[in-house]
Amino acid sequence: QVQLVESGGGLVQAGGSLRLSCAASGRTFSAYAMGWFRQAPGKDRQFVAAINWSGGSTYYTDSVKGRFTISRDNAKNTVYLQMNSLTPEDTALYYCAMYNSGDYVSSPGIRSWGQGTQVTVSS
Repeated sequence: QVQLVESGGGLVQAGGSLRLSCAASGRTFSAYAMGWFRQAPGKDRQFVAAINWSGGSTYYTDSVKGRFTISRDNAKNTVYLQMNSLTPEDTALYYCAMYNSGDYVSSPGIRSWGQGTQVTVSS
């Protein structure tokens, strides 16, 4: 069973930055696409960013393009989300996810979810 543990969330002022980390268990981390999702109070969980198995392909939701960067270090079994120019609209519980495929483009579904890390942006 794959376990994902997020860290790096916290309270930050608008315009600031945070870097989220997601550490994965297992020996086959590098075989799977990874993603970040977020859920604000009273709203549905939404897609934020995804990265394929090698890190050579990424995709972002429009609202974070140019501000957020997803990356991975397969040697460390870790995926990151660098978040810059944060706004209060970015406030949410952020979840790390492992897809059921090395690619995300075919909508393969989610293999495993992390427990979430809270990001709060003040104005």
